[in-house]
Amino acid sequence: MQNHTDCIACAAEEMICLPDTKLPRVVIVGGGFAGLALVDGLKDQPVQVVLIDRNNFHQFQPLLYQVATSGLEPDSILFPFRKQISGYKNVIFRMADVTEIQPASKTIITDKGSLNYDYLVVATGTTNNYFGMNQIEQQSLGLKDIREALDIRHKMLQNLEQAAITCDQQEQDALTNFVIVGGGPAGVEMAGALAEFCKYILPKDYPEYPSSMMKIYLIEASNQILPVLSEKASAKALTYLQELHVEVVLNESVIGYDGTVVQTQSQRELLAKNLIWTAGVKAQYPAGLTTQDTVTRGNRIKVNEFLQVAGFDKVFALGDMAAVIADDTLFGHPQVAQPAIQQGRYLARMLVNMIQKRPVEPFKYRDKGSLATVGKRKAVADIGRFSFAGYLAWLLWSMVHIMSISGFRNRILVGINWIMSYFSYEKSNRLIIRSFGKHPD
Repeated sequence: MQNHTDCIACAAEEMICLPDTKLPRVVIVGGGFAGLALVDGLKDQPVQVVLIDRNNFHQFQPLLYQVATSGLEPDSILFPFRKQISGYKNVIFRMADVTEIQPASKTIITDKGSLNYDYLVVATGTTNNYFGMNQIEQQSLGLKDIREALDIRHKMLQNLEQAAITCDQQEQDALTNFVIVGGGPAGVEMAGALAEFCKYILPKDYPEYPSSMMKIYLIEASNQILPVLSEKASAKALTYLQELHVEVVLNESVIGYDGTVVQTQSQRELLAKNLIWTAGVKAQYPAGLTTQDTVTRGNRIKVNEFLQVAGFDKVFALGDMAAVIADDTLFGHPQVAQPAIQQGRYLARMLVNMIQKRPVEPFKYRDKGSLATVGKRKAVADIGRFSFAGYLAWLLWSMVHIMSISGFRNRILVGINWIMSYFSYEKSNRLIIRSFGKHPD
């Protein structure tokens, strides 16, 4: 390790302190599914791995909606990077926000100083895409990270408390109505969780008004929900939502929202002080990666079949922010966990082969299927040529998610929580520990 004198010198030069090494340095920006899969694949390999992230934890994004609806506590789906890499002798973590990449000097600039690399991997994921609708961006809530999930929880609980206080019927309706924009997996799962909250929790916590007062709308611009799944799975999910009394509105777009009234393209107006935006994402990454030929749909960075960014020496991109342009895809793979994990594992093998001057094979994505849950004992699945729904699909969804969560403790916490909920329909403590205030991006 560097001694104290070395660190003082680093600080004077505004460099991030790292142990000296003669090994090739692989810098990974972003600790999502792709970044952690790469870290795991490079542990014990003849390289120095530096993981950089603006947070000190990995978040399991597929279950953010359960935190938002009080189904899980935040620490059940968060796992510290330093605990993750404990025992990885060649892996280092630094908490910093990368602001710029300077490929010519093989340097990255962060808010804590600069850092040199031999190989750079950017896996910074995506953020909410409001398609230029600033009013909706300011007034709605996204569902892309733990802070946004907690924002939804606090706003929902505070609005329900306020609804119990007010005598104004219109105000009460606005406070208890929810509009979810976007019928993909996040929107469908959020709608299902809210509907179960309305059906099983609301009557117990708020006996002063009927659960029928809480209306849930799911708005989707296309002609079906879950467009990444088969028509059969989509139709079954729609049936499940309707059975839970979610009003699903298809072929409709939201064009305005002032915090109380949702305006749609067909001139429909919905009264709601809770709008959750899951209608689109766009890639996010530091400055310096883009050229005229590197950006494609959804602001994603185009990479070749070896996951290398065109025109950049030894710079790679992974996960949701990367679009693999190859024979099997024109616009990139689905922005879900499986492609990201497979890309991370592949790049670990590829980098070792590249460094040791061995032949490298192009990346090939294996579609292992798609899953989505609409509530307890209700899920849909497409696995290969088979599509099925109901209890079996829900069990499969539960097992896949439990096994994908980082950390044995977290798996146990989530598993116990789900078992208790299975028999009681109970959720976590519904505590309001701070006044709602939308977390800045």
